[in-house]
Amino acid sequence: MDPKICAEQLATTREYFDRSTRVLTENDSTFTPAAGAMTAAQQVAHVAQTIDWFIEGAFRPEGFDLDFETHAKAIMAVDSLTAARARLDRAFAAAIAKISSQSAKELAASLPAGMVMGGEPRFAIVGAIQDHTAHHRGALTVYSRMLGHTPPMPYMEM
Repeated sequence: MDPKICAEQLATTREYFDRSTRVLTENDSTFTPAAGAMTAAQQVAHVAQTIDWFIEGAFRPEGFDLDFETHAKAIMAVDSLTAARARLDRAFAAAIAKISSQSAKELAASLPAGMVMGGEPRFAIVGAIQDHTAHHRGALTVYSRMLGHTPPMPYMEM
């Protein structure tokens, strides 16, 4: 897979996420639709954390860090949408930089053995990041509507 194409896919994924969620404000940070659900800020922070997790897991010999309890605790402490968005900016920038720095051969190398995508080519994480981000983009669209906001079409300016 061409690193440039992979980087462009990540940039597009970011654009769709940003466009869909831009109606949420800092005042919406702690909104949650139900007890036990992530807040708006936690959703965004989780997306950022997962992008970092995919990149790290794809490029380290031991593969993916499966300490999900520790990951969840870090996310549950997030209470600012502004801070979560800054983290998301850093995660996308780092992911795009890492993917762009790889050769097609390096991206075609197999992911480390294990329960998460073991043996698939590294570039498969790009699709996984797209899917995961789209899932949370959709959830945040529902949050937006529950808050009385009208989220824009993610795929183009209208």
